[in-house]
Amino acid sequence: MPHCFRRAPLLFLLLVVASWSAHAAEPEAPLTELRLTSLTPAAAALLAPPAAIAAADLPKKPAPSPLFGDVLVRSAQAHLLGATLSGPRELTVLAYHTITDTWAPFGKVTLPGELITLRPAPAGFVAETRAATVGAPNEVSRVELTANQRHLRTLDWVIIVGYLAFSAGIGLYFYLREKKQSNDDFFLGGRSIPWWAAGLSLYATGTSAISFIGIPAKSFATNWQILARDAVGLISTALVAIYIVPMIRRLNVTSVYQYLEMRFHPSIRVLASALNILIQLGGRMSTVLFLPSLALSAVTGLNVILSIVLMGIVTIAYTLLGGMKAVIWTDVLQVFVMLGGAFFAIGYVITGIDGGLPEFVRVANENAKMHTFDWSFDLLRPTVWAFVMFAIIDLITYPKDQVMMQRALSTKNPKEAGWSMWTLAAVVVPGSITFFAIGTALFVFYQQHPEKLNPLLSVDATFPHFIASELPVGVTGLIIAGIFAASMSTLSSCMNSVATLVSVDFYERFNRSATPAKSVRLAEWMTVISGVIGVGTALLLALFDIASAFDAWFALQAVLGGGFAGCYGLGMFTKRANWQGSVIGVICSLLITLVLWQGSMVTPVLYPTFSILACLVCGYLASYAFPAPTQSLLGLTVFTQRKDPA
Repeated sequence: MPHCFRRAPLLFLLLVVASWSAHAAEPEAPLTELRLTSLTPAAAALLAPPAAIAAADLPKKPAPSPLFGDVLVRSAQAHLLGATLSGPRELTVLAYHTITDTWAPFGKVTLPGELITLRPAPAGFVAETRAATVGAPNEVSRVELTANQRHLRTLDWVIIVGYLAFSAGIGLYFYLREKKQSNDDFFLGGRSIPWWAAGLSLYATGTSAISFIGIPAKSFATNWQILARDAVGLISTALVAIYIVPMIRRLNVTSVYQYLEMRFHPSIRVLASALNILIQLGGRMSTVLFLPSLALSAVTGLNVILSIVLMGIVTIAYTLLGGMKAVIWTDVLQVFVMLGGAFFAIGYVITGIDGGLPEFVRVANENAKMHTFDWSFDLLRPTVWAFVMFAIIDLITYPKDQVMMQRALSTKNPKEAGWSMWTLAAVVVPGSITFFAIGTALFVFYQQHPEKLNPLLSVDATFPHFIASELPVGVTGLIIAGIFAASMSTLSSCMNSVATLVSVDFYERFNRSATPAKSVRLAEWMTVISGVIGVGTALLLALFDIASAFDAWFALQAVLGGGFAGCYGLGMFTKRANWQGSVIGVICSLLITLVLWQGSMVTPVLYPTFSILACLVCGYLASYAFPAPTQSLLGLTVFTQRKDPA
């Protein structure tokens, strides 16, 4: 373990103590305020009507006071706005929260005259009032709810910048210690990474900031049914740890796509590797930078572009300087920052609940918020059987992702590679439970305090909203650093993966004069280039409205990627499959999934499942039309495993 980690717990403790010492901050502006502006009838007519309200979202309990004209306005995803006359000319705006089933007042305005009509408008209403002068035209006003952002304090910034500097320092540490890195050093950490560090890195890589924010939002709005995926997945993870990962590690490959060449054909390796590179560059990196930055900006005022650039520059720096060792050891740090922030957050939310932990448990059970296992056979819902199917598919195609497998390949031997997967299994469910519990605790907290919600924010911004508005100064910075950590972990893993694949699967594979030194130099350049592309694409998302194009891209990558993933299942779990059958399986997979996509026959979540199944079935059957494989399958299938590394 690097010496820089030995002081990390002490630094963490000092930051928490400092944050509490700064808890007594000056008064903040209210989260929202009402504005009353005069409008001309023509301007009022131009206001776009708010989204329609579904019958399921209508209030289940009556408002505390009769609503004027029974007018309701949808605000963001989960709020409905209504208004009541609390005086002759005084209008009070009420907000109904569809998730917690609560009403709360959100301000008052004094109208210029007697209210005649009220109609919906974005984030409020258009009010027509009687003119004070007899015969004068009625006055038209807009009553609008607006948000005030809570900006980060100096201590928050100190913690965030300190964390970013410490992350960059890890890369510098490994650069100064190992200035001349070999291929194995840069790509695989010299195959000397401890199994527990590789396992924590696997968890950090798989837990992006989207999970950090999205899982609490999901459990806040619904329940814990998605957690069943991780619980069921433990079985497949155990089998992967016992059979799959040690088998691939014994081959001593650097790129997991080398397996596809050894088992089938070079063209399959090259195409699968190229597609993986395209997926990393085309969407994965930019998404893990943009979405968390957008959520944080909505509640803290933290500039989206600044967040993206900060995370991008620091991640490029430590990944470039330290290679795989810096990536993995930074991941280890990031796991402690992520989970440390999450543990603190759940404790802080529960202490803010009137009645504490017993009330949290009572309300959660009363509202079935911790319901996890759905045993029905409805595959349109997140049932146990759907997750069993996902787990089986994941098991037979596990090596498909270079980003994840590269950690297991960095361990000392096949046995430790398997132990890294056991470490992942030991962390993933407790970590997921923590994030799900945060969402449930937020449900109980905001059910008791609905006035502390912001009706203008989406459900996905619930946890960032709590971080910015409720946590003490300093702790806010610490948890935002955790969100940054989640993004940076995934980003650095993608960058190192792209650099590895370009160098190993293309430069070393096709350049006869390739040397280890040139390969590492190319990987360093590709680290920078891939990072710049990821940051640049995230900035495009921030500056231009191209979300619809990205939605189409993600659907397309699901269509394209499943076929090559299915090749791993054909290779590892059959001895009869050959390269010709695999190619036919990939083509059939592509055609079938394209039909499903164009016909909107299934939810996009199921595209990879159908794509992989199509490749497995069609590829295996087609293999019988061609001769059986003639090369040795020793070490290439679960039935013909090696005892010793190749």
